[in-house]
Amino acid sequence: IMGMCELNLAEDISDTVRENSENIRVSGKNLLNIVNDLLDFSKIESGKMQLATTEYRLSDILSDAMNMASARKGKKKIEFAVDCDPDIPDYLRGDPSRIRQIMINLLTNAIKYTNEGGILLTVRSRKESYGINLIISVKDSGIGIRKEDIRRIYDAYDRFDIEKTNSVEGTGLGLPITKQLVELMGGIISVKSIYGEGTEFKATIPQKVSDNKPIAHF
Repeated sequence: IMGMCELNLAEDISDTVRENSENIRVSGKNLLNIVNDLLDFSKIESGKMQLATTEYRLSDILSDAMNMASARKGKKKIEFAVDCDPDIPDYLRGDPSRIRQIMINLLTNAIKYTNEGGILLTVRSRKESYGINLIISVKDSGIGIRKEDIRRIYDAYDRFDIEKTNSVEGTGLGLPITKQLVELMGGIISVKSIYGEGTEFKATIPQKVSDNKPIAHF
Protein backbone atom coordinates (compact mmCIF):
# COMPACT_ATOMS: atom_id res chain seq x y z
CA ILE A 1 0.00 0.00 0.00
CA MET A 2 2.74 2.44 0.96
CA GLY A 3 4.73 1.53 -2.15
CA MET A 4 1.76 2.17 -4.45
CA CYS A 5 1.19 5.53 -2.77
CA GLU A 6 4.83 6.45 -3.33
CA LEU A 7 4.40 5.62 -7.03
CA ASN A 8 1.28 7.78 -7.19
CA LEU A 9 3.02 10.69 -5.49
CA ALA A 10 5.82 10.55 -8.08
CA GLU A 11 3.32 11.10 -10.92
CA ASP A 12 1.70 14.26 -12.24
CA ILE A 13 -1.56 14.05 -10.30
CA SER A 14 -4.22 16.46 -9.08
CA ASP A 15 -3.97 18.11 -5.68
CA THR A 16 -6.89 16.04 -4.40
CA VAL A 17 -5.34 12.72 -5.45
CA ARG A 18 -1.98 13.83 -4.03
CA GLU A 19 -3.54 14.71 -0.67
CA ASN A 20 -5.46 11.41 -0.55
CA SER A 21 -2.34 9.42 -1.46
CA GLU A 22 -0.32 11.19 1.21
CA ASN A 23 -3.01 10.47 3.83
CA ILE A 24 -3.00 6.78 2.83
CA ARG A 25 0.81 6.67 3.01
CA VAL A 26 0.87 8.23 6.49
CA SER A 27 -1.89 5.91 7.73
CA GLY A 28 -0.02 2.91 6.34
CA LYS A 29 3.16 4.02 8.10
CA ASN A 30 1.28 4.40 11.40
CA LEU A 31 -0.19 0.92 11.00
CA LEU A 32 3.27 -0.49 10.24
CA ASN A 33 4.60 1.08 13.43
CA ILE A 34 1.80 -0.54 15.44
CA VAL A 35 2.50 -3.96 13.90
CA ASN A 36 6.24 -3.58 14.63
CA ASP A 37 5.47 -2.64 18.25
CA LEU A 38 3.30 -5.73 18.66
CA LEU A 39 5.99 -7.97 17.16
CA ASP A 40 8.73 -6.48 19.35
CA PHE A 41 6.61 -6.79 22.49
CA SER A 42 5.79 -10.41 21.62
CA LYS A 43 9.50 -11.20 21.15
CA ILE A 44 10.42 -9.57 24.44
CA GLU A 45 7.64 -11.30 26.37
CA SER A 46 8.62 -14.71 24.93
CA GLY A 47 12.32 -14.14 25.68
CA LYS A 48 13.24 -14.33 21.99
CA MET A 49 14.45 -10.78 21.49
CA GLN A 50 18.06 -10.94 20.31
CA LEU A 51 20.48 -8.02 20.45
CA ALA A 52 23.15 -7.40 17.85
CA THR A 53 26.70 -6.27 18.56
CA THR A 54 28.21 -4.19 15.80
CA GLU A 55 30.05 -0.94 15.28
CA TYR A 56 27.94 2.14 14.67
CA ARG A 57 28.18 5.93 14.62
CA LEU A 58 26.23 7.72 17.32
CA SER A 59 26.07 10.83 15.14
CA ASP A 60 24.10 8.86 12.50
CA ILE A 61 21.55 7.76 15.08
CA LEU A 62 21.17 11.32 16.38
CA SER A 63 20.57 12.58 12.85
CA ASP A 64 17.98 9.88 12.14
CA ALA A 65 16.15 10.55 15.41
CA MET A 66 15.92 14.30 14.88
CA ASN A 67 14.78 13.91 11.26
CA MET A 68 12.04 11.58 12.46
CA ALA A 69 11.02 13.97 15.26
CA SER A 70 10.82 16.94 12.89
CA ALA A 71 8.60 14.98 10.52
CA ARG A 72 6.46 13.47 13.30
CA LYS A 73 5.54 16.75 14.99
CA GLY A 74 3.41 17.78 12.00
CA LYS A 75 1.78 21.16 12.57
CA LYS A 76 2.42 21.26 16.31
CA LYS A 77 4.18 24.39 17.53
CA ILE A 78 7.11 22.51 19.08
CA GLU A 79 10.74 23.57 19.09
CA PHE A 80 13.41 20.86 19.19
CA ALA A 81 16.83 21.27 20.74
CA VAL A 82 19.79 18.88 21.03
CA ASP A 83 22.44 19.13 23.73
CA CYS A 84 25.13 16.56 22.95
CA ASP A 85 28.47 16.39 24.74
CA PRO A 86 31.02 16.94 21.94
CA ASP A 87 33.52 14.61 23.63
CA ILE A 88 31.34 11.48 23.46
CA PRO A 89 33.04 8.79 21.32
CA ASP A 90 31.27 8.66 17.97
CA TYR A 91 32.11 5.04 17.13
CA LEU A 92 30.46 2.64 19.58
CA ARG A 93 29.66 -1.08 19.66
CA GLY A 94 26.21 -2.34 20.48
CA ASP A 95 22.86 -2.74 18.77
CA PRO A 96 22.36 0.45 16.73
CA SER A 97 18.80 -0.37 15.66
CA ARG A 98 17.73 -0.73 19.30
CA ILE A 99 19.59 2.40 20.44
CA ARG A 100 17.82 4.25 17.62
CA GLN A 101 14.50 2.71 18.63
CA ILE A 102 14.92 3.80 22.26
CA MET A 103 15.80 7.36 21.26
CA ILE A 104 12.95 7.59 18.75
CA ASN A 105 10.43 6.05 21.17
CA LEU A 106 11.28 8.62 23.84
CA LEU A 107 11.06 11.49 21.33
CA THR A 108 7.79 10.14 19.90
CA ASN A 109 6.31 9.87 23.38
CA ALA A 110 7.30 13.48 24.11
CA ILE A 111 5.74 14.67 20.83
CA LYS A 112 2.48 12.84 21.54
CA TYR A 113 1.97 14.58 24.87
CA THR A 114 3.33 18.02 23.97
CA ASN A 115 1.09 20.34 21.99
CA GLU A 116 3.31 23.40 22.16
CA GLY A 117 6.57 24.48 23.74
CA GLY A 118 9.78 22.53 23.45
CA ILE A 119 11.51 19.17 23.58
CA LEU A 120 15.15 18.82 24.61
CA LEU A 121 17.23 15.78 23.69
CA THR A 122 20.35 15.56 25.85
CA VAL A 123 23.11 13.01 25.20
CA ARG A 124 25.94 12.46 27.68
CA SER A 125 28.39 9.67 28.53
CA ARG A 126 30.25 8.40 31.56
CA LYS A 127 33.46 6.40 31.23
CA GLU A 128 33.40 2.88 32.62
CA SER A 129 35.78 -0.10 32.57
CA TYR A 130 33.80 -1.70 29.72
CA GLY A 131 33.52 1.51 27.68
CA ILE A 132 30.88 4.11 28.48
CA ASN A 133 27.43 4.52 29.89
CA LEU A 134 25.46 6.28 27.17
CA ILE A 135 22.94 8.62 28.83
CA ILE A 136 19.95 9.68 26.72
CA SER A 137 17.50 12.18 28.18
CA VAL A 138 14.32 13.57 26.60
CA LYS A 139 12.62 16.45 28.39
CA ASP A 140 9.36 18.03 27.23
CA SER A 141 7.00 20.82 28.21
CA GLY A 142 3.93 18.63 27.75
CA ILE A 143 0.99 17.68 29.93
CA GLY A 144 3.07 15.82 32.52
CA ILE A 145 2.12 12.78 34.57
CA ARG A 146 0.27 12.63 37.87
CA LYS A 147 2.28 11.16 40.75
CA GLU A 148 -0.20 8.33 41.19
CA ASP A 149 0.10 7.40 37.51
CA ILE A 150 3.90 7.25 37.25
CA ARG A 151 4.01 3.64 38.48
CA ARG A 152 1.74 2.66 35.55
CA ILE A 153 3.64 4.25 32.67
CA TYR A 154 5.45 1.02 31.75
CA ASP A 155 2.31 -1.15 31.84
CA ALA A 156 1.48 -2.52 28.40
CA TYR A 157 -1.68 -1.19 26.69
CA ASP A 158 -2.42 1.10 29.64
CA ARG A 159 -3.77 4.60 29.09
CA PHE A 160 -4.37 7.07 31.92
CA ASP A 161 -5.57 10.66 32.26
CA ILE A 162 -8.16 9.88 29.56
CA GLU A 163 -9.50 13.44 29.50
CA LYS A 164 -6.17 14.71 28.13
CA THR A 165 -4.89 11.68 26.25
CA ASN A 166 -8.04 10.38 24.52
CA SER A 167 -6.93 11.75 21.14
CA VAL A 168 -3.37 10.38 21.37
CA GLU A 169 -2.59 7.67 18.81
CA GLY A 170 -0.74 4.45 19.56
CA THR A 171 -0.95 1.10 21.30
CA GLY A 172 0.58 2.09 24.64
CA LEU A 173 3.55 -0.19 23.95
CA GLY A 174 6.26 2.40 23.23
CA LEU A 175 7.39 2.94 26.81
CA PRO A 176 7.09 -0.74 27.92
CA ILE A 177 9.21 -1.77 24.91
CA THR A 178 11.72 1.00 25.60
CA LYS A 179 12.09 -0.02 29.25
CA GLN A 180 12.61 -3.68 28.41
CA LEU A 181 15.11 -2.90 25.65
CA VAL A 182 17.12 -0.71 28.01
CA GLU A 183 17.11 -3.44 30.65
CA LEU A 184 18.05 -6.13 28.10
CA MET A 185 21.17 -4.09 27.38
CA GLY A 186 21.98 -3.90 31.08
CA GLY A 187 20.79 -0.34 31.52
CA ILE A 188 18.22 1.56 33.56
CA ILE A 189 15.49 4.08 32.75
CA SER A 190 13.96 6.69 35.03
CA VAL A 191 11.29 9.37 34.82
CA LYS A 192 10.64 12.71 36.49
CA SER A 193 7.45 14.64 35.87
CA ILE A 194 5.47 17.62 37.09
CA TYR A 195 1.81 17.39 36.19
CA GLY A 196 0.85 20.20 33.85
CA GLU A 197 4.45 21.25 33.24
CA GLY A 198 6.31 18.42 31.54
CA THR A 199 8.23 15.16 31.80
CA GLU A 200 11.81 13.93 31.52
CA PHE A 201 12.83 10.36 30.69
CA LYS A 202 16.45 9.32 31.13
CA ALA A 203 17.94 6.06 29.82
CA THR A 204 21.44 4.94 30.84
CA ILE A 205 22.81 2.21 28.56
CA PRO A 206 26.22 0.46 28.73
CA GLN A 207 28.06 0.56 25.39
CA LYS A 208 31.52 -0.50 24.26
CA VAL A 209 33.76 2.03 22.52
CA SER A 210 35.08 1.12 19.08
CA ASP A 211 37.04 4.34 18.48
CA ASN A 212 37.67 7.21 20.92
CA LYS A 213 37.34 9.85 18.19
CA PRO A 214 34.82 12.36 19.63
CA ILE A 215 31.45 12.94 18.05
CA ALA A 216 32.38 16.58 17.28
CA HIS A 217 35.83 16.19 15.74
CA PHE A 218 37.37 18.90 13.58
